[in-house]
Amino acid sequence: MEPMRLFPKRTPSRREAREVVADGAVLPVSVVESARATRLTLRIVPGGKALKVTIPPHVSDRQVDQFIDRNRNWIATRIARIPDPVDADSGALIPYLGRDHRIIHLDRLRGVVEAREVAGEPALLVPGDPSRVTGKLAAFLRARAREQLNLAVDGHCRSLGVRARSIRITDTTSRWGSCSTTRTLSFSWRIIMAPPEVLDYLAAHEVAHLREMNHSQAFWDHVRAICPDMDRHKSWLRRNGARLHSIRLD
Repeated sequence: MEPMRLFPKRTPSRREAREVVADGAVLPVSVVESARATRLTLRIVPGGKALKVTIPPHVSDRQVDQFIDRNRNWIATRIARIPDPVDADSGALIPYLGRDHRIIHLDRLRGVVEAREVAGEPALLVPGDPSRVTGKLAAFLRARAREQLNLAVDGHCRSLGVRARSIRITDTTSRWGSCSTTRTLSFSWRIIMAPPEVLDYLAAHEVAHLREMNHSQAFWDHVRAICPDMDRHKSWLRRNGARLHSIRLD
């Protein structure tokens, strides 16, 4: 691995560009000031496409650069662990509902994507034009994600006595889900690649925000009440999330 170098602008403000170069990859660094932050924190955006530094108010640009520099070994190690991208094309293996499935193109024009066993191996069967395999597969995964998340959200809303205004399915890399002040819940469709119980945890997490728009102890008590094994599922997502973001369905 070649040495990592930092290339901040000469006198950058928090909103100006910074870059980290590690192992030949150039990653943008976003610096976000938060009134709730009590210390500087650094995270790699899922998929390894960027770095995000969260800072308390009144932190200087010099302190930000020093913080990034002190953590250069951590950054390089984490970047090295990011899985190589996988093109979701015929023959590739991608996770679906927590199990690896082989993508198989079917030589027929009509039909829908199906998940079933082929020769004892889980498979995703994709009919139609070979050039549209990834597009049809992406539509299938988004639809299944919406279907399963709708069910999970409805169940958890009943348990907590709350109601979501709407559910949005997105492909954000910064977070797996969110809850807006308008009571709209947003989720990354990629969660459909995780085990069903992990998807259920994510739904429980966001539904709990309809009661507590924070991460206080009261919030976590709500999550645990409707998802007792939340620690295990949260850990799974932390360990395996990068792989889910490595699947390319462009």
